[in-house]
Amino acid sequence: LAINIIKELLSRWGRKRVAILVDEAFQAIGVEKAGLYVKSLLNLIEYPPSDYERIVAIAATSEGLSREEIGRHRWSIIMPMWNMPKEGFRQLYDKVPGQKPPFEDVWRLTGGNPDMLSKLYLANWDSDAVVTWLIREKKLTPDFVVKWRDWLGRVINDPEALWSPDAPEELIRQLMAKNLIVYNIYERKQVFWIDQSPPEKDSELGIGKNVAWQTPIHREAVKRALEETK
Repeated sequence: LAINIIKELLSRWGRKRVAILVDEAFQAIGVEKAGLYVKSLLNLIEYPPSDYERIVAIAATSEGLSREEIGRHRWSIIMPMWNMPKEGFRQLYDKVPGQKPPFEDVWRLTGGNPDMLSKLYLANWDSDAVVTWLIREKKLTPDFVVKWRDWLGRVINDPEALWSPDAPEELIRQLMAKNLIVYNIYERKQVFWIDQSPPEKDSELGIGKNVAWQTPIHREAVKRALEETK
C-alpha cells in the first residue's frame, strides 16, 4: 500500500520531494519478506514512475530477525535506535497526566522505552498487569520455560551469557523472534547509531556489551514465567 501511494504522489500529483516513513511493516508482511520490501523501496528511488528532485525512505522496525534478513543484501543502511536517553524520557514522563510512580521507579521498569511507558499508564501503573500481559503476548509457555530453564536463569542475571560460544542458537533465535532481547549490538560509536547509544553495561537495566533485554520489564516477564513454572 505504501509503495502504491508513493507512486501516486510522484506520477499523478507531481510531487518532487517525497519522504517515505514506514513503521513496523515487517510484522505485518512477515520477516521473510523484509528484504524484498526494502528492495521495492530502493526500486522506487532508482526507477521512479516520473521525475523527482529528492526521495528519502526510512523503514523502522522493532523486529530483531528482520535485521538479519535485510543485512544479507546491499539494499539499505541499517542503523539501530535505542530507547530514549534518561533526560529525554524524563521530559516525556513529565507530560503524562495524573498521579504516577516516582520517575526512577518508572525508569527502572522501562529503561526509557516509550511503548512500555504507555502500557504502564494504560494499566494504571500496575506493573504486575503489564508483566502478565507480556507473558501471554510473548508466549512464555511452560514448554518453552521448561526447555530453556537453565539458560533463561543465566540470561536473567546477565544477558551476555548468550554471547558465549556454547549458548544455544535455537534459544537465541527464539528470544529474538519473541522480541525479548537485542542481540549482536553495534559498537557504541555515534556513527553507528540514531541518537544516543546504550551503555556498554548496565546490570540494572539488563544491558550488556553484545546482548541486552529489550526493557527491564521484558526481563521481569521471563523471570516471573520461570518462577511460576515448576
